[in-house]
Amino acid sequence: MYDNFSTDYDRFVNWPSRLAVELPFIERELQAGRAHRVLDAACATGMHAIALAQRGYTVTGADLSAGMVEQARAKAAAAAVKVQFEMAGFGDLRAQVGGGFDALLCLGNSLPHLLTPASLAAALADFAACLRPGGLVLLQNRNFDAVLAQRERQPESSAARWMEPQSHRERESEWLFLRFYDFEPDGLLAFNVVTLRRHGTDAWTQQVTTTRLRPLRQAELTVALSAAGFGVIASYGTMSGAPFEAETSGNLVVTAKLAP
Repeated sequence: MYDNFSTDYDRFVNWPSRLAVELPFIERELQAGRAHRVLDAACATGMHAIALAQRGYTVTGADLSAGMVEQARAKAAAAAVKVQFEMAGFGDLRAQVGGGFDALLCLGNSLPHLLTPASLAAALADFAACLRPGGLVLLQNRNFDAVLAQRERQPESSAARWMEPQSHRERESEWLFLRFYDFEPDGLLAFNVVTLRRHGTDAWTQQVTTTRLRPLRQAELTVALSAAGFGVIASYGTMSGAPFEAETSGNLVVTAKLAP
């Protein structure tokens, strides 16, 4: 999915707005953890990594998608910022980028791409192996407690859940992005992105990309982090640090520290 979506990803995300909201919280957590050397796991096109490098952090980015890594390297070069970007997925980070990091970020609803409890445990163990003792992990997922609760309250319309459309315009070209979940019989979700594009008054073209997700609840993630050696676990409902409310928060943001 993400190789196909890599060229449109930065049209899908409003980066100036997103970074303006998220960077103060991220930096607050990094400073509290005395973090300077940062690993951005599942970094996508590298925008968080580049922004942190511009603020003086030493940053490495990793992503399983070759297309995303290619975009990230090009953006770092265009910004004249030194960031190391490597192609590496969950479970393979320590082997590919090494250890001793002060902090690890995993943002953008990336962990739910792990489809079994065993793969989640392996990923969190890999995160721990990348960090120094006492290192920080900061995770951002969709709040699937709320997604699943809404489905349970409205079973007659539970086949799919749509999210707010996104739009983008560049000169004479226009993009619309429609996202929705299909609830599958095995408990997983199909995450679908419909990309509509047109130039001027031409007809719209469309593309659909799909990947599977496992709806990761707050309680399960907390238990899995503890099992991987993390403590001082805190949950928030936004990337600005608002309290987490299981049935209403849009996001599940978790910070935790590796045992000293």
